[in-house]
Amino acid sequence: MVYKYDFLVIGAGVAGMSYALKVARAKKGRVCMICKTSLDEANTSFAQGGVASVTNLELDNFEKHIEDTMIAGDYISDRAAVEQVVKNAPEQIRELVQWGVNFDRKEDGNFDLHREGGHSEFRILHHADDTGAEIQRGLMAAVRACPDIDIKENHFAVEIITQHHLGARVTRRTPYINCYGAYVLNPETEKVDTYLSKITVMCTGGCGAVYQTTTNPVIATGDGEAMVYRAKGTVQDMEFVQFHPTALYHQGETHPAFLITEAMRGYGGILKLPNGETFMEKYDERLSLAPRDIVARAIDKEMKLHGIDHVCLDVTHKDPEETRRHFPNIYQKCLSIGIDITTDYIPVRPAAHYMCGGIKVDLNGCSSIERLYAVGECSCTGLHGGNRLASNSLIEAVVYADSAARHSLEHIDLYDFNEKVPEWNDEGTMTNEEKVLITQSVKEVGEIMSNYVGIVRSDLRLRRAWHRLDILYEETENLFKRVKASRDICELRNLINTAYLITRFAIERKECRGLHFTVDYPVHAYDK
Repeated sequence: MVYKYDFLVIGAGVAGMSYALKVARAKKGRVCMICKTSLDEANTSFAQGGVASVTNLELDNFEKHIEDTMIAGDYISDRAAVEQVVKNAPEQIRELVQWGVNFDRKEDGNFDLHREGGHSEFRILHHADDTGAEIQRGLMAAVRACPDIDIKENHFAVEIITQHHLGARVTRRTPYINCYGAYVLNPETEKVDTYLSKITVMCTGGCGAVYQTTTNPVIATGDGEAMVYRAKGTVQDMEFVQFHPTALYHQGETHPAFLITEAMRGYGGILKLPNGETFMEKYDERLSLAPRDIVARAIDKEMKLHGIDHVCLDVTHKDPEETRRHFPNIYQKCLSIGIDITTDYIPVRPAAHYMCGGIKVDLNGCSSIERLYAVGECSCTGLHGGNRLASNSLIEAVVYADSAARHSLEHIDLYDFNEKVPEWNDEGTMTNEEKVLITQSVKEVGEIMSNYVGIVRSDLRLRRAWHRLDILYEETENLFKRVKASRDICELRNLINTAYLITRFAIERKECRGLHFTVDYPVHAYDK
């Protein structure tokens, strides 16, 4: 089957839905959203903490937020991108509210603001401790109510379409690679359909599933980065994988590991060893509110030093009723495994959480491939640099969805559908009966990345990961060519491609910087 849409959006989190709503209201063509699961299962739903934006002008200002972001990013961040996000954040917050998203407010009607690690002021808008789920709920209602948006749930984008599929030779030196849409797997027919588009937007979210333990859902397999890289697009900063310092430690729950929001440390939570001793004073004067890379490395070191599998977060000194009111979901989750957070320590440990790099884009969200935009976690805007400042991701997604929507609406009339694109050819392939090959390879990728490309790295570990991934890559590509396309084999390809990119970029960075920490190179010294 061949489908034609003016705007093809691959992904359905806050980035994808924001973009779709913005272009749909312009009435310049039909919009299609490809969602690999159900609409409510996007990575956005798992975000607990909140959205960073300057709203309290009596105490806060743009320059403070900009500087906090630059510091957290180890001064690798692109200042133009930082300024764009910070200065446009309040306007996008207003639009989220107009779409029906509810943020907690105080009795006087002003936003109830939290503070998180790395922030110099209280500027985190939130909805209790499930802000992502609330944003997803509000946007889903708006998207479903929009007649100009077609939603394809449980569909999987296999590849983006470029002139490569028309027989042209495309390399990383090809000056003008064009995107004409995507090949998409329909689970009902088990066929790969052709979706032609004038503009394609990649909003596929994160890649935490390349690690054994992650706060991301199992669907976070790096699909966007992998598809664009295979199409010879540019990716950047893939070595900067953020590990959230405080995922709930509960044996067996690793995919996803339940997140203990950073807002709990902003609320007054203190990191301690199981015996009650504090340790963050050894690592940073900001203690438990230091940026995530510092806190995650400190926890990792303490776990190795003491031979323990977790540390603890203590909020027992806070008012119990206030704790239950601020963090109802965390309270209930911990209670379900026998932990009352008002009287007991919360066992926590780091888990893979966020990709700061991704598909390289400019200030308009344009990738290196013509007619292809990237928005949200799969993109690399330059905002995060070496380490993402807490709660900057959701606001980045809506700000760049806005700039990408404006830019694509200005240019859509320049494009047309490419009618020469061939349909997907799976002649001669067979149904894959060797599912164990795929499931075992997925496990191997997680083990390789967690053991060799984790919080602390070395040249030896990275080279070992490289060689192991190379073997898995060859095996998987050979399997992919022999069998019919399925979601599991396509996700495995994406996992391996993304793991390879993380490892390659880590090998190439010969310094400790931001989230990339290696025992073989000294911590950089530079003038801030």
